Amino acid sequence: MKVLTFGGSGSGTTTLANALANTLGWKHLEADDYYWRKTDPPYQEKIPLEERNAALWADYEAHEGVIISGSPVTWGDHWLGAFDLAVFLWIPPALRMKRLAAREHERYGDRLQTDEQIQANSKDFLDWARQYDDPSFDGKSITQHENWMKRLHCPVLRLEGDLSVEERVQQVREKIAVLTVTSQSKSGSKGKN
Repeated sequence: MKVLTFGGSGSGTTTLANALANTLGWKHLEADDYYWRKTDPPYQEKIPLEERNAALWADYEAHEGVIISGSPVTWGDHWLGAFDLAVFLWIPPALRMKRLAAREHERYGDRLQTDEQIQANSKDFLDWARQYDDPSFDGKSITQHENWMKRLHCPVLRLEGDLSVEERVQQVREKIAVLTVTSQSKSGSKGKN
């Protein structure tokens, strides 16, 4: 089974994907690992679209149970039919931004106070992330995600609000169980014809 977790930065997509991968024994692939080259400080150099798509697709195909966290919304239409389930996460903007600010402090430590380039990069990132819930923003936004969800060829499970990781994992596992039973029923009925 192939599952996608996505939402605004700071909504918990990576945390949920890690928890699901650990619980289910599946492979977790983080889209940012394919989008950005490894640099110090991180997130400075983008990987070209064709290269990142080829790398992510190869790893996606290499595993039967895969959870991708991130947002391949603009990576090509082939991702529209790539998943058995998409899980969309949304939390209130103030909480999301609080989490992102804490993550920036955790990621950079004292360098966030002493390194001007890191300070500028962090400010730019937080300013960008703050616009996610603005319907007029033309970058990665809730509007972009809502439009993309309408085009996906799989069910979308929406998990909204400040749910615990355990609550999210439980709801996703319940949805996977339903999809598995439905898929097996369809396979069984085809075999009888």
